[in-house]
Amino acid sequence: MNKEHAITEEEKARQEEEMVDNAFQKLLDSYLSSPHRKKVDRITKAFNFAKQAHKGVRRLSGEPYIMHPIAVAMIASSEMGLGSTSICSALLHDVVEDTDYTVEDIENIFGSKIAQIVDGLTKISGGIFGEQASAQAENFKKLLLTMSDDIRVILIKICDRLHNMRTLASQPANKQYKIAGETLYIYAPLANRLGLNKIKNELEDLSFRYEHPEEYQSIKQKLASSQDSLNEQFDQFTQPIRAALDKMGFKYELKARVKSPYSIWTKMQNKHVTFDEIYDILAVRIIFTPKNREDEINECFQIYVAINKIYKSHPDRMRDWVNNPKANGYQAIHLTQMSKQGKWVEVQIRSDRMNEIAEQGFAAHWKYKEGSVVTEDEGELNDWLRTIKEILDDPQPDAMDFLDAIKLNLFASEIFVFTPKGEIMTMPAGCTALDFAFQIHTFLGSHCIGAKVNHKLVPLSHKLQSGDQVEILTSKTQHVQPQWINFASTAKAKGKIQAILRRDGRELQKRGEEALRTFLESHGLELTTSTLDKLCAFHDITKHEKLFQNLGQKKIVLGDKDVDILLAKKSGSSSGWRKYVPFLSSGDNKKEVKKTSDDNNEGNTSKELIVVTKDFNRKKPIYINEDNILRYVFPSCCHAIPGDDALGFIDNKQHIEIHQRSCPVAAKLKTSFGNRIIDAKWDMHHQLYFDATIQVRGIDRIGLLNDLTQVLSGQLKVNIRKISISCEDNIFDGTIQMRIHDRDEVEMVTSKLKKIDGLTEILQIK
Repeated sequence: MNKEHAITEEEKARQEEEMVDNAFQKLLDSYLSSPHRKKVDRITKAFNFAKQAHKGVRRLSGEPYIMHPIAVAMIASSEMGLGSTSICSALLHDVVEDTDYTVEDIENIFGSKIAQIVDGLTKISGGIFGEQASAQAENFKKLLLTMSDDIRVILIKICDRLHNMRTLASQPANKQYKIAGETLYIYAPLANRLGLNKIKNELEDLSFRYEHPEEYQSIKQKLASSQDSLNEQFDQFTQPIRAALDKMGFKYELKARVKSPYSIWTKMQNKHVTFDEIYDILAVRIIFTPKNREDEINECFQIYVAINKIYKSHPDRMRDWVNNPKANGYQAIHLTQMSKQGKWVEVQIRSDRMNEIAEQGFAAHWKYKEGSVVTEDEGELNDWLRTIKEILDDPQPDAMDFLDAIKLNLFASEIFVFTPKGEIMTMPAGCTALDFAFQIHTFLGSHCIGAKVNHKLVPLSHKLQSGDQVEILTSKTQHVQPQWINFASTAKAKGKIQAILRRDGRELQKRGEEALRTFLESHGLELTTSTLDKLCAFHDITKHEKLFQNLGQKKIVLGDKDVDILLAKKSGSSSGWRKYVPFLSSGDNKKEVKKTSDDNNEGNTSKELIVVTKDFNRKKPIYINEDNILRYVFPSCCHAIPGDDALGFIDNKQHIEIHQRSCPVAAKLKTSFGNRIIDAKWDMHHQLYFDATIQVRGIDRIGLLNDLTQVLSGQLKVNIRKISISCEDNIFDGTIQMRIHDRDEVEMVTSKLKKIDGLTEILQIK
């Protein structure tokens, strides 16, 4: 029996060895088919080293661990087009973190460049985010700083994340939400910023698949069922285009680009429409080889003119990214044409070089020579990294503000504005005149009083449009105002404003502290913590720093009453400083119900909020039912109701908050406190009612309101709480508050209302 078992184990080991060798051979084949110099020995050496280092270790899926580094290296080679240095670094990326080998060992065996990249990857390992928000921000800073040393660090990190997302099925649900949330919040925007459009789309789709599995499958099925009609539409639309391009003598390729499930779902959510109401699912991509490489921009426009002779063009939807490339290097002409079937179709025109940049982003620009990086066309990336470095130089940014500031510029679409001298500047869409001022220079931003846009005077909060010419007006007496933070939108402007306000705040605090010290000394008193506590309690302030600041700004002027408070004998009442210490406040002494069972509170009908203890099994889902629903916290940020894809979050008081998985607050929680996320499922039985609001719009007519109430009350028997209606210029606008059992009932109500003549828009307000 033992012998048979040994043979089985031996056979299994042989099969695994064969699987690993085949995977590595595919990696070598991918590398050998690339235009890079053939350093096969170097890659083989790295593979053998990593294989030996990870020997005996397995992934959660059960396969040998070495399959993961091979897969990451394969993505770097075949999907990003990176060379031997990156492939070796990808193969070795987990060696220093997971084994006894050090960075020095890597340097001695593989050289300083690979060691530097592996070191950068090790510093940001284990996901960007740690236990606390501050640790998360620190790790994110490391990630961005390593980018400025060698962009390959973040490119390989994105490859690593992509493979982890592709194999996420082996993780428990709470880990899936954490990793998917982290991916959507940071990695997909980073991939977008680096021009990795294909990878960005896949990261978004994979995140969507795990966060909203039912919606994902539904959209995938609808796309599959409409494939034949999309193919027919593509063939009909491109037939005359092919004829025109053949006549012009171009070598070209026509591709159908179908909108990704995540993009479709996002549009459905933002526009409040169904799948059938989305009309831009199909786009046509023309990829041509220029007859003359130096004339490729002119040839793009020759094709543009030819297509405009075939189809009518949408006047407001032409985008020239050829003469004005996006910040991530993307170049193409986008136009929207009316097909013979009466549907708008987007057409993208790009050369084969532009297509390579669109697929591989900055990876297509980077060339490597003798261990040092030589770059082409990387001005925009360097500008962006310089902005990031300026933010990193700020000594004490708040962790979440820091992440939000960076994120503002990761996904921003762009506009082009001009300086008074006619120089063109790329800015994020939605930026203001204030953002423009800080973009040019910090001094200009901090002293600006207004702007002239197209020679007309506008306030600093004025939003800029593409093509605007902007002149900033300044005054030496102007200083940064706290309210500026409300209409600054770029990371650079927000970072600089916060830094200046913090610096001003420190100066005011210093001035206030000196004033307080002088006041106390004049009355024979000392500046102690007890003194500060009493003054804070008297002036209804919670922090000492705020007291100093108010004194510095002269918002508080000390007088006889302050002296009386400080000299008064200790009172037995609970007033004064005690009310600012939560655990001494009598109103907070609620009895906490400790959890004793491991079943995540099943069957416990107490109405006290659940308190999570160390025995709580975070890998198991919680089930929300009629008996225990009052034991969870439902924050107002998203109003989760039965039927919503939900998750639980263990807050600082160890209570469990229930959020929609798509809630913006939950997105930050997943990235900052991933270890506190738990899977939440509904187990409701139509016994309880929940509030839901829908907004209706349409063309007003006699009897419309009657038809509306007839459907709601007569047909559907919906419990209406409140209807608010207004009508202006024949446009009907109203909100309906109702009581429902779950999200399915809201969907049923909206689908029925859409059939009412005159109602054109029905929005769910979650």
